Amino acid sequence: MNNLIIFSDNNVQALEAMCAEVSDVEVRVMTTDEIKNVEQYNPSVVVLDIDKEKLRELSMIMKFPVPVLIISDDMIDDINLRGEAFDFVLNPINKFELGLRIKNMLKIKELKYKVSNIATTDELTGLHNRKYMLERLDAEMSRAKRYHSTVSCILFDIDFFKVINDMYGYEWGDVLLKRIADMLLKLARKEDIVTRYGDEEFMVILPDTSEENAFIFAERFRRDVERMSFIPSGEDERHPVKISGGISSFPQMEGVDENSNTIIRYAEHALYNAKKRGKNRVVLFSQVNLEY
Repeated sequence: MNNLIIFSDNNVQALEAMCAEVSDVEVRVMTTDEIKNVEQYNPSVVVLDIDKEKLRELSMIMKFPVPVLIISDDMIDDINLRGEAFDFVLNPINKFELGLRIKNMLKIKELKYKVSNIATTDELTGLHNRKYMLERLDAEMSRAKRYHSTVSCILFDIDFFKVINDMYGYEWGDVLLKRIADMLLKLARKEDIVTRYGDEEFMVILPDTSEENAFIFAERFRRDVERMSFIPSGEDERHPVKISGGISSFPQMEGVDENSNTIIRYAEHALYNAKKRGKNRVVLFSQVNLEY
């Protein structure tokens, strides 16, 4: 259900009753302090029924994360609200027009969500893509620096994936990629970021997770993949599937100004070592003998 927030200095009970008639909307009336922290309430639309001066004040001190519908006694073309989008309806309020505008604002919110989802989602697996992962890794590393916590990065690569494509065709290669993606999502926590990093590569970002605990996660997943039943159509026996992994964590190396690219490069180097040592294994970057 959509959450609709009302902030009003006027007849709030009447406005609340009219908004509540819009289908699939849960209405919440906010105080001045609450509206300034509106993002934490995860609203779908905000309705502001206030005078111009208060509206101008809000526009200067906050950015609205969702579309805003303004109810006003006159035109508001001199107000520059920061946020997703805004519309306005003039007093006296017509119940039908109010409901229609709220529904249109909800559609704007839904369309923006769909566009954002397309831009940050891998089409084949439904996982997040590399662009989204980089944005989230930057944010998680900033948070780790601020609160002196850890964040770990695991880069997986399916061993001998080209053989599967060559033997059974790209269609069955895609089936395997989707199976691996689903298995990763089931194993991951809600706060973990699961990404399709490359053709047969997957990356998992684990906030508040040490290198040791990331290794436990990666080893469990490696064993799950090794035991999986992958039988392409027309085959009598399962095709063995194995996966390698490289792990890095932040903070990793003392005295080094580490960033997202650094941590990813560490994970790539650890994965390279896992492949070099015979595949079907997980390697920690801290255990790699660096040779540059």
